[in-house]
Amino acid sequence: MSDFFQNLVGKVEGALGVSLQGEMQQQLQKLLQPETLQNILTQADQAGLGDKVRSWISQGTNVPATADEIRDILGSGTVHDLVQRTGLPADAVLTTLAHFLPQAVDKKTPDGTLPPAEPTKEA
Repeated sequence: MSDFFQNLVGKVEGALGVSLQGEMQQQLQKLLQPETLQNILTQADQAGLGDKVRSWISQGTNVPATADEIRDILGSGTVHDLVQRTGLPADAVLTTLAHFLPQAVDKKTPDGTLPPAEPTKEA
């Protein structure tokens, strides 16, 4: 499956003339901010997928997600923003996130809990 995905990424990168992995990594970092992770978990709970996202946060095995589930977890507004920022088709964004997001969330939460949100500074 990994070889298949790498081939798919290579084909998409070649067709679009962009670095899919690099661009998506940059966008993933934005999704992995503490307040965004909490929003992802809340959205996942509302979509009935909270247990799946909690598996990424916990220290156990990451339960994989489909592209459609990623859309439900992130919400169509976030997916649209990612499409706009990356210039990639929604299917490519969702497929890439389905591959990278569970592992990225897992690495961002090594102790099995969400990191605390940074306190907002008032001007």
